[in-house]
Amino acid sequence: MKCLLLEGIHKVAGEHLGNYGLQVEYLKSSPKQDELTQQKDCTALCIRSRTQITPDILKALCPSLRLIGAFCIGTDQIALEEANKMGIPIFNAPYGNTRSVAELVISHIIALSRQSYIFNQMMHQKQWNKTAQGSREVRGKTLGIVGYGHIGTQVSILAESMGMKVLYFDIIETLPMGNARPVKNLKELMNLSDFVTLHVPQTPSTQNMIREKQLKWMKKGSFLINTSRGAVLNLEDLKRALSEGWLSGAALDVFPEEPQKKNSSFNCDLQGMKQVILSPHIAGSTEEAQENIARQVSASIVKYLFHGISEGSVNFPILNPPILDQTKKCQRLVNIHKNVPGVLGSINGLVSSLKINIQSQYLATKGEIGYLIIDMEHEHINQLRQSIDDLDTSIRTDILPSYTKPIPN
Repeated sequence: MKCLLLEGIHKVAGEHLGNYGLQVEYLKSSPKQDELTQQKDCTALCIRSRTQITPDILKALCPSLRLIGAFCIGTDQIALEEANKMGIPIFNAPYGNTRSVAELVISHIIALSRQSYIFNQMMHQKQWNKTAQGSREVRGKTLGIVGYGHIGTQVSILAESMGMKVLYFDIIETLPMGNARPVKNLKELMNLSDFVTLHVPQTPSTQNMIREKQLKWMKKGSFLINTSRGAVLNLEDLKRALSEGWLSGAALDVFPEEPQKKNSSFNCDLQGMKQVILSPHIAGSTEEAQENIARQVSASIVKYLFHGISEGSVNFPILNPPILDQTKKCQRLVNIHKNVPGVLGSINGLVSSLKINIQSQYLATKGEIGYLIIDMEHEHINQLRQSIDDLDTSIRTDILPSYTKPIPN
C-alpha cells in the first residue's frame, strides 16, 4: 500500500508508516491537479493546507485511494461531501498545533501593543528612537476572540494569565475557560475589545465576514489579528481602516491567495504599511507542532488501514472496534456502502448462505454512507468479499491484512 506525502510533511510520519510496512513516497511541494491525478496507485494521500483536493482528483484516484491524511487542523481544502459519498475517510490533527498558533497570537498582541516590530525596523535602519509614546501594556486590556474552539480557548488561557480580560463570540455554545465571558453577538465583541483575534473555519458563512461594517464596530485605536483563514477578512477594507487611523494596527498570517511553493513572490495590499505585521502562514509551523501532527495523523492512517478504526475522521462513520484476536484464526472484513435500508440484511444473508461463523460485527452510518466491520473465520472470506462487493449498494469491500504489531498511540 502506497502512502504519498506532499508539502514536506515531517519525516516522523514517513518513518512511522514505513515501520508498518507501508510504501512511502515524498514530494516537497504541492503538485498541480493534472500531476496529482496521475497518482492512481496511491492508497493514502497525505497533504497539508496548500493542496486542494477536488471531486475530480478524488474520482481520478479511486478506487485505489482509501483515505486522506490532512496533516493540519483545517480540512476546508478537501471536498469532504464528495469524499464521504465515495467512502474515503479524512483524518486530521485538530489539536496538533493549537499551542503554536496560540503562542504566535499572544506574541502579536504584545508586539502590536509595544510597537516592538516598528522599533526593530528603525534600529536596522540605524535609527535610535527611545520613547514610550504609543507603547502600552497588555495587562488590563480586553481581548475579543471570534471562534472559541481548540485554538481560541488556548489563546484565552494564555491571555488571561497575562492579566487581560477575555471576551468571546461563537455560534456554538461553548463552556468558557477561566474568567472568559461570552457575548451575544459579533458587534458587541468588536465594540468592547482592544484586540480582536479571528479563529474561525472557512465556510460560506465566514466568507468575508469581516468587512468595512464590522471593522467600524471596533474601538478606535484597536488592533486586529487573523491566523484563521484568509478569506474571512476583506483586505481592502482593512487597509482603509488602517490608513484612516481607525485601527492602530493588524497582524496577518493568512491571506485570500497564497503561493503554492516556498520562496515564491508574494503581493499584498498591506505591504509597506508600518503598523502591519505580515507572516507567511506559519502560525502552526513550529518543529514541535509538525512532529505532533505527523505522529497523530500517521497513527490514524495505520489504525484505519490495518484495523478498520475510523475514530478521528471528520467525514466518515466512526467505529473503534477492539483489535482482532489473531489467535482465533479470524480476519477482519470492512464494507463501505450506501446508507439505505436493507443493506445489513442482504450482507448477513450472504454470510448465512456461506455458513460463515461471525465472531463480531460493527456498524455505523454518517451522511450517505454506512460503514460495516465483520470479524469472521478465514474460510470463504474471499468469496464473501466478492459477493458483498457485487451488491448494488456496495462502494468498496476490503479484507484487512493480518497484523500483530501493537496499535500505534
